[in-house]
Amino acid sequence: MEATLRWAPVTAIAPVAWGATYLVTHRYLPADHPLYGAAIRALPAGLLLLLVRRRLPRGSWWWRSLLLGTLNMGAFFALVYLAAQTLPTSVASTIMATSPVVMMLFAWAALSERPRAAHVAGAVIGIAGVCLLLLRGATAVNATGVLASVLAMTMSSFGYVLAKKWSASVDVFSLTAWQLVAGGAVLVPVAVVVEGAPPALDGPAVLGFGYVTVIATALAFAAWFTGLRHLSAGTVGLIGLLNPLTGVLLGTAVAGETLTAQQVCGLALVFAGILLGQPIATRLISRAPRPSPGTAGTTPGTAPTASPRPTPPPRDRERRPASP
Repeated sequence: MEATLRWAPVTAIAPVAWGATYLVTHRYLPADHPLYGAAIRALPAGLLLLLVRRRLPRGSWWWRSLLLGTLNMGAFFALVYLAAQTLPTSVASTIMATSPVVMMLFAWAALSERPRAAHVAGAVIGIAGVCLLLLRGATAVNATGVLASVLAMTMSSFGYVLAKKWSASVDVFSLTAWQLVAGGAVLVPVAVVVEGAPPALDGPAVLGFGYVTVIATALAFAAWFTGLRHLSAGTVGLIGLLNPLTGVLLGTAVAGETLTAQQVCGLALVFAGILLGQPIATRLISRAPRPSPGTAGTTPGTAPTASPRPTPPPRDRERRPASP
């Protein structure tokens, strides 16, 4: 229980920071350069963490870093940008909200972490909450955007589980730095070929990339992989539902909009799903008082009938024969 109280808030830093990235990206970053945007986000963040830790990969960690960096950073960032350009934010966020279930399945196959009933229930409740929170009536759906969102969600879920499986002997900062550098290195040549010259950045864009690079990437992914090391994949996946929730709350606060009754219900369900999947909630439910066997058959609202006391044995003087 103490471990959960310590590491769950640390893990929550990541989805909260990612939720704020939606607003920063839409308001301040160049929209027509998604590959450069992803590369600028990943590569400086990885170099910053590498400068802090000063440790390079060894042996098999060269190819592992390249694979994980592609799954969790490079291809993931590019696919998320593509989905953001071709899908409404509500649809893309709802697809990404299914990641807890996919992470549980991958963790079951790769780590033998059997999904708990509380995790499955929390995922179902949380996804239902995201649907109430974001989906409003009929929305046009682009097949390419849906495919990009599904691929991004599946690849990152698989990559997170692989990172959890392989990273026992590597510190979190090095693990995060290697992936970010590898992912950014994969993105740069693709961006040059596809998008040509890098975009010109004004003051707000530089500040926006500063937030996205330092807070929403370097710090957020270090917190996320720390949570994966200390908590189960199902628990971490459910904490990730704070991502769309933060985006909606921050957008509402900045835009001055009012939440509808449906969205309030969605917020409540998302919170309930996240809390239900935490080990503390599971322990509290298992420790809930249950009726004792003596009261199992009583009628509700009536006091249990006391069982008759056994008749005490007669005293010695009562059993002693009378004197002649």
